[in-house]
Amino acid sequence: MLRNSELAELLAVEAESAAHPAQRALRRASRRAFLWEVEAAQLLQKGRSLTELSGVGPYIEKKILTWLDNPPSIPETPPIRRGFLALTDARREIDEKPGWLESIRGDLQMHTTWSDGSGSIAEMADAASERHYEYVAITDHSKGLKIAGGIDETQLQRQAVEIEAINATRSDVSRKTAVLRSIELNLNPLGQGDMDPASLQKLDLVLGCFHSSLRKKEDQTDRYLAALHNPNIHILGHPRGRIYNFRTGLHADWAKIFATAAELDKALEIDGYPDRQDLDVDLLRIARVAGMRISLGTDSHGPGQLRFMEFAAAAALLAGIRNDRILNFMSKDELLGWADNVRSRTHPASQQIRDQNKRQKRQTC
Repeated sequence: MLRNSELAELLAVEAESAAHPAQRALRRASRRAFLWEVEAAQLLQKGRSLTELSGVGPYIEKKILTWLDNPPSIPETPPIRRGFLALTDARREIDEKPGWLESIRGDLQMHTTWSDGSGSIAEMADAASERHYEYVAITDHSKGLKIAGGIDETQLQRQAVEIEAINATRSDVSRKTAVLRSIELNLNPLGQGDMDPASLQKLDLVLGCFHSSLRKKEDQTDRYLAALHNPNIHILGHPRGRIYNFRTGLHADWAKIFATAAELDKALEIDGYPDRQDLDVDLLRIARVAGMRISLGTDSHGPGQLRFMEFAAAAALLAGIRNDRILNFMSKDELLGWADNVRSRTHPASQQIRDQNKRQKRQTC
């Protein structure tokens, strides 16, 4: 039986020689195959039409039926599409460890209408409450990424007021998910952020991400080491910068990067967005040996995308990452304690600022 991940590859290969508009339809179906909630072959066995699947019309259905009836050999997957899990694959892995997904206490990357998301902070928090999360981190883009509606220091402070108000109204048991202040800090190739460090000190934690020069072929180890040594960063998000069938991402000495992250007690992310899945399982196995911390984030841009945690969770399980190395298994207080610890180690003056902010907050309560 051909699995959805194999059908995705066959669709992508077919697209390479197809003319428009078939090429576009095949590429779209290839991406969407990763989100099909049932194996196409099983759907067919139940006597149902494959056009029930997202991205599948009569033309695509005919192609898939031909492959399912007479399975071709699957060509070697090129790097630009290698190592991506289909949702059905992820769920099979998660089902092998009952209760593991439900033990995750929060999501550490998501976007709202403050930048390029479609949901408000309150709507994202409500979606997290439905998943029984203890906390979520709001990581809207910072000002340097204008194409994604990045926010500046003044907007970040205004967002803080909104988050404080939302947290104040979510005290009852059924709406207990705490909203943490964070940001997806845009990093340049030197590992430097685009926001005033003083504004970052007031956040609960900072996710740093590269968004430029992501197609370089030469080794990029130095940029990662610089980012990890940036005193304002706790988590390095979607590290390779890969996107399915669009960009392979950067190359580096990952063992050295992971060892440095472990030494600094910083985390690298598994971005669960289906087109990213970054870090992938192969790199995560190297990370496991290094003993570094891992952060799970869905990179959600709307409430319905919090379900992408299944991709991040399955990757961690497949790589054998221990729960005690994953930030998302920490309680909120443990997570914030770790974040403060990282700050005090890499930026001693920041702890004084944090203590001052806490005193001011108590005085206004």
